[in-house]
Amino acid sequence: MSVFSTPPPNLSIEEAEDMIFDLYGLKTYATSLDSERDQNFLCTTPENKQMVLKISNPAEDKSVLEMQNECMQYIHANNGALQIPWVIVGDGDNAIMEYDLQSTTYLVRLVHYLPGLLLTNVSHRESMLHKLGTFLGHLSLAMRGFNHSAAHRDFPWDIAQINFIETHKQYVNQHKKTIDHFVELYKKLVLPNNANLRKTVIHNDGNDHNILVNNDDEIIGIIDFGDMVYSFVACEPAVCMAYVALEKNDPLKSIAKVLKGFHEIFPLVDDELRAIIYLICIRCCITVTMAAYRKLLFPDNEYISVTENQAWDFLKTMQNENLQTWSHQILTYVKS
Repeated sequence: MSVFSTPPPNLSIEEAEDMIFDLYGLKTYATSLDSERDQNFLCTTPENKQMVLKISNPAEDKSVLEMQNECMQYIHANNGALQIPWVIVGDGDNAIMEYDLQSTTYLVRLVHYLPGLLLTNVSHRESMLHKLGTFLGHLSLAMRGFNHSAAHRDFPWDIAQINFIETHKQYVNQHKKTIDHFVELYKKLVLPNNANLRKTVIHNDGNDHNILVNNDDEIIGIIDFGDMVYSFVACEPAVCMAYVALEKNDPLKSIAKVLKGFHEIFPLVDDELRAIIYLICIRCCITVTMAAYRKLLFPDNEYISVTENQAWDFLKTMQNENLQTWSHQILTYVKS
């Protein structure tokens, strides 16, 4: 049983409001939030205090939620200036609550709501891209040294692992040659050198639906730690850069600015910098493969395909580019 093939929770707003009252003693008004595998609600009290109710997929392992909570505490302790969710405990000071509904036991958390604009809803100005990189660098610094057994998992969204792509690429039908192109480059040019690519626990989901900005184009926070995994250090900026690259006339310029900002705060070694463009392309391969697979299972969940078409456009463009040239140009720019 997997969180990727198990239907996500499907509670009504009324059920969510009852749940938060029963578990936390709070009267709130709930509105549904977009989610891929879980179900989230923005809950507002009569005093206008806001929080997010997170109802986990029935197939989620409790240890993964414990890892997220412990990591958020770790980050708060190391860099209180970074805005990340903060768990609100329920009865018995439990950070993870259990709730029985319709013969299913759900694991539930309540976290403080972080105000701000989602990066996906604002223009990606050049100065913001550099700040985005520095923010992720500070996040990586704050997470440095954190470890948890649940992070050492076989996880489809981990760029360091390509088995999900290879076992599910049949779902992309006529586009398999495009996927094969990038997987073969990855096997040839990245994996043989993986001893020089450092590994650590990373957030692994710095996409523009999870990064918060303010009205002054400052990157102020990040949410959703559900994809945390022990992986290549370089995958942290690479995940973010994969989304930044989409729908850009000059993706090289945009992603290089993000990486330069990251490198200034959390320096990467040359082998890691050279690998970045291949990591970005593999991330996009995971995106399109996952979307093709899961939208057949859950055709009503539009969030599953939110970046699918843009990722295909990027991959089709990059298929005709010399990635070794891009790799060299990125390395040169970041170290200039």
